[in-house]
Order: sequence, then structure tokens, then C-alpha cells
Amino acid sequence: MVELITLQDVSYTYPNNPKPALNNINLSINQGEWVALIGHNGSGKSTFAKLLNYLLAADSGEITIAGVPVLPENMWTIRDLVGMVFQNPDNQFVGATVADDVAFGMENRGIERATMLKRVAEVLDLVKMSEFADREPAHLSGGQKQRVAIASVLAIRPKVLILDEATAMLDPQGRREMVAIVRKLKAHMGDDLTVISITHDIEEAASADRIIVINDGELIASGEPAQIFGDAASLKRFGLAVPFAEELKAQLAVRGVAVPAEYLTMEGMVAWLWQSISKK
Repeated sequence: MVELITLQDVSYTYPNNPKPALNNINLSINQGEWVALIGHNGSGKSTFAKLLNYLLAADSGEITIAGVPVLPENMWTIRDLVGMVFQNPDNQFVGATVADDVAFGMENRGIERATMLKRVAEVLDLVKMSEFADREPAHLSGGQKQRVAIASVLAIRPKVLILDEATAMLDPQGRREMVAIVRKLKAHMGDDLTVISITHDIEEAASADRIIVINDGELIASGEPAQIFGDAASLKRFGLAVPFAEELKAQLAVRGVAVPAEYLTMEGMVAWLWQSISKK
């Protein structure tokens, strides 16, 4: 695996706040990896994202992305490498139509028109928004707006896509659709796209390759979803939700039902329940 992002002894404290938002973070993220960052409100997740995109400058430590140090002189290079989609997509819209909005970032970078038109078509197709190219963004649903926001970021060909609570304002169906879009992007782009999801949505986090847990500015744990979600007690201790399948397992165990020891996804739990019922 090729390391794409590295943080060494990175700390950041907001002005007039005595407690660091992030404290001595050491972490690496591999090229092509999908990482979910979870933690309670105020744990430092969004600060982490803003440091990667140089919206904030670390107080100490070193951050490197694709071999480029995150420093003032490299700010615009870093922002080409790292694209961000925020919680409220309305804050990112600038174009009169969906196609105009997707083209905006490329126009600012002086990309020639023929290439720009081709990319607009490509990324709208990737996020299943081609038929809305001439619509006004204001008239789209929340989920559709987030797809356009993702397309606008993808059009500038970043190596890293950060989703900063991008599903927080969506209903359950919208969140499922967003997770499906990210899966599709990863399948299509492979190692050309590294995804960092900052999320409170457990099902979204469970779709990632790796989960990183941050608590009060400290990196607490890093591992595959099965490893992180299999330790329900630790998640609850840090004020985090537990996947429904794990909660169901715990409730069944209390009632004397012998449940699998290993972590189960929702699909895995349904399959196990079906098999258990079929044996009776």
C-alpha cells in the first residue's frame, strides 16, 4: 500500500480555547483507501478535515499529502489535491444551473472549454445527475444537491475526497443513496480516489475500509469496521452509537439466545436470523 496522507505529531488549538482541538495526532492514510472518521460532537473531526485542506494551519507537526507538505506556499496545490463536500451543499453552489456549478471550479483553474464540457458530462453521469444538468440547484432535493456538490469536487480531479458530515442533513433514504454513490465512485476510480468520511452515521462508517475514532482531540482507535464495531462497550464509553445489528445481538444475548461472537453487518444479521429460524 502507498501512503498518500501522513500526519506527524499534529496539534491544533482554536484561539481563546485552552484545550487542543487535536492533540499530537500521528496517522497515515493509504492511496485508494476509504476511511471513516467518527467521534462525538466537538471531538476534532472537522478540525482534522480543515487541516488537510489548509482551511486551518496546524500549530505544530507535519502534514504531507501526495508528497506535498501542507504549508502556506503549497496552499493552492493542496486544495487541488483535496476536495471537500460539507454538510450543507447550498453553501457551495455558485452556478445558475447544475452544469454551471460543476464547471465553476474548472473555469477558475483555466481548463479549456472542450475538456471542461467533457468532465461535466462524466462526473454528472458518475453521480447519476445527468438529466438535471440544466436545472437550478435550488430546486433539487437534499440528496440531489449533495450529488452535485460531489460532482463539482470530482471535476477538478482531486486525489482525496473529504465528506464532512455530508449525509447529516439527509433522511435515511438519502443517506443510503449517498453511501451507494460513494461505493460506486470507489469501484469506478479505484486507487485514483481516496475518501475520508466524517460522519455520525454508523451505516456509512461501516461501509468504509477503515474506521478511525477520535475522542476529545485524541486518536483513540483505528481498524476495520468489524474490529471497531465489535467492541460496543468502548464505543458507548466514548459517546458513540453502536450498529443496529450489534445492539440486536446484545438484546438477544440478554434473552438467552446464542448469538455469533463475530461482528455482523445488517445483511449478515438478516442472513443469520433467517438460518436460525429455518432450522427450527
